[in-house]
Amino acid sequence: MKRVFVVFIVFLIGAGSIIYLNLDWQKKRKLPVFQPRDINPELVDSSLHGRGRGINGGDHEISEFKLTDQLNQAVTKKLLKNKIVVANFFFVSCPSICPKMTSNLNTIHRQYSGDSSFLILSHTVWPEVDNATLLFSYAEKYKVNHNSWRFLTGNKEELYRLARQDYLVVPDVNDSNFQHGSDADFIHTENVVLLDPKQRIRGFYDGTNPNEMSRLKEDIEILKQIFWNH
Repeated sequence: MKRVFVVFIVFLIGAGSIIYLNLDWQKKRKLPVFQPRDINPELVDSSLHGRGRGINGGDHEISEFKLTDQLNQAVTKKLLKNKIVVANFFFVSCPSICPKMTSNLNTIHRQYSGDSSFLILSHTVWPEVDNATLLFSYAEKYKVNHNSWRFLTGNKEELYRLARQDYLVVPDVNDSNFQHGSDADFIHTENVVLLDPKQRIRGFYDGTNPNEMSRLKEDIEILKQIFWNH
């Protein structure tokens, strides 16, 4: 009996040490604030190539926008204020990477759906088809909390501008005849982006890879420690 008790105590000490070391590692680990010059130029709009901090010392951040969510409500940059945001780009009828990405993001969503300081934004890249009604049905399929996971549609040019110039997740097409957001324009990416409460980019992840989703969870917790110490 005494031996069992000793083994139990050793187990508790070991488990406590692992938890402490993990939390301590999270506190010490630093997340970069990404500027356009830090990203592969092939994934950055040519107008931003080589750009670091702005002339006034400001970091790259998500700009103003106005889109519509699955509840047919207007969504602007104001919604992102003081929130940790995970963003991606998809389309409802996508048969390949999008279902994997949405399912993987749902594991993140389930963990934080009750947290008012957390938000997922999924932007359609096919707004001609993916209207608010269709996005609502898609969200219902995954049983999401509509307040903490917004599926966004709207003007195609604005959606594609966000992908190329703000989130920095898809390549620019350097062609004088190429019209961003035109009917002939189409983007497809598995990249998922993490924003801090100041709308700055703090991480990029492969949304089809469960291991990358585990890294995303770790980085979310780091941001929570940085901004709210919890």
